Amino acid sequence: MPYRHLEIDEPALGVVRCIMSNPPTHTLVAVELAEIDDLIATMQARDDVRAMVFTGSGKGVFIRHYEVGELAEASERTVSRQAPAAESAAGEQTEKPLELHRFNRLALAMQRAPFVTIAAMNGNAAGGGLEFALGCDFRLLADGDYRVGLPETGVGIIPGAGGTQRFVRLLGVAKALELILHGTLLTPAQALALGLVHALIPEPEFEAQVLGYAENLASRSPIGLAAAKEAIYRGADGDLESGLLIEQTMFRRCMASEDAAVAMRSMLTGKTWQWRGR
Repeated sequence: MPYRHLEIDEPALGVVRCIMSNPPTHTLVAVELAEIDDLIATMQARDDVRAMVFTGSGKGVFIRHYEVGELAEASERTVSRQAPAAESAAGEQTEKPLELHRFNRLALAMQRAPFVTIAAMNGNAAGGGLEFALGCDFRLLADGDYRVGLPETGVGIIPGAGGTQRFVRLLGVAKALELILHGTLLTPAQALALGLVHALIPEPEFEAQVLGYAENLASRSPIGLAAAKEAIYRGADGDLESGLLIEQTMFRRCMASEDAAVAMRSMLTGKTWQWRGR
């Protein structure tokens, strides 16, 4: 389908690049989220995608933040229709069960995708912009006069697209509390030191190095990439024994593949091989 906010190209074998565009604000909007959701589903239906790179079209901006106008309107609608909560027969307040909204579902879809996702952060990323990057497997940040962070408490809300949960998992409770409650915006060097981003890249070399990073991942076993992602993400929140069982399952899946059998035998005999994805 044609996209209004996305420009798609394939700069290398197995690599798909998505350039996100919403000028002049370069904020993330609901229509754009729906387009990215469709794009992820489309790429999952293909068997030749190994890495997806997301970057921003604005100079010095990855995603500035989620569009505050949309959030303000949603908040105003909520306030205007707010009524006393329904009470049960026992006199207790009841609430409608929550379901994950589109942004959270999208981030989980990227996490569960068999290909690798890379946030090529070519500039500023705050609030929902950083949360989108946190939903990707890798974050590469241009080394410039940029800031990244979750400043939502400054406008009366909290990160609402996984920021609180992913900060805790990446940084620990104490640092997540410090950064989110203060609404701290970090320099690229600070983001790298904390482990929020995987690498800082000089701006003149940014596009070339990002592509090289993606190509390196795309050259690896597609079955191995998918299995490693699943083992890491599924095992991260459980106990060690449960994680080891997940790893065993993924290891067996790899061992049962033609790719693994051919690659290992070829390495022993000094031959080359090509991945077939089976």
